[in-house]
Amino acid sequence: MDELSRRMREPAEQPAFRPYHRRSDLAAAGDAQLERVRRVCHYIDEHPEAKPTLAQLAAHVDTSPYHLQRSFKAVLGITPRQYADHRRLHRFKRELGNGASVTRALYAAGYGSSSRLYERATSQLGMTPATYRRGGRGARIRYTTTACPLGRLLVAATERGVCAVSLGDHDATLVAALREEYFEAEISKDESALGRWVEVLLGFLEGRRRDIDLPLDICATAFQQRVWELLRTIPYGETLTYSEMARRLGAPRAARAVGRACASNPVPLVIPCHRAVRADGGLGGYRWGVERKQALLESERKKQG
Repeated sequence: MDELSRRMREPAEQPAFRPYHRRSDLAAAGDAQLERVRRVCHYIDEHPEAKPTLAQLAAHVDTSPYHLQRSFKAVLGITPRQYADHRRLHRFKRELGNGASVTRALYAAGYGSSSRLYERATSQLGMTPATYRRGGRGARIRYTTTACPLGRLLVAATERGVCAVSLGDHDATLVAALREEYFEAEISKDESALGRWVEVLLGFLEGRRRDIDLPLDICATAFQQRVWELLRTIPYGETLTYSEMARRLGAPRAARAVGRACASNPVPLVIPCHRAVRADGGLGGYRWGVERKQALLESERKKQG
């Protein structure tokens, strides 16, 4: 069961139902507010082909659009539209997992067209949590390594897109970490297949380009996904604090959770977690070394000017 589904099915008093707020906050939400959210989620789940507006959903539960949006943010930490997008993507993945063709799966999930699917979900069509938990069992991962301004760069991808980007000092260490992460996957080196994507990343590191737009195949919880999406909106050469990111996500007490989501990012540079810093001006942690984080930020600021 995916995370949002689990949280909607558990009793309200369980911390897992709403991990970003205290239990007292849930009590303050009230049974009526909680029931409205449940009814809207049920409606969205039962009508995958529908594309109701916020106003239509609010009318369905006899409240205003403003109050419905506020209730969703309070109970689940996301908007009704984000919930609908998440459930549609979940249905699409389920259909694919059951052997349906891409075309059949996207219509069964309620996308209506392939353009709508890729507009909403290109960066989210990642490895399923079940596959990830099994160490990538059944996945075929290709990788390559190369020199870059920050040492050595490893890029790995499945047939769907990039699943790992790593920075380090030695190829052997980077490859060993990839094999440890995806211990059940079929992993092989393939320089030619990944050359174009490597060139995009090198162009970014060398200051020849400011944007990275690559297909991704990554596993994320709903909260991680929101954090990573926010990271991708931070302009080149700028930063946001973990606390500010938490406030923008509507979960002001979740600064530490934001930090953990940044640290768990498997595709740095593509998702620029180096642009998240501490409130006191410190760089905070960085999985690939604080020195590399500092170098990335300094390089961006110089080129921005």
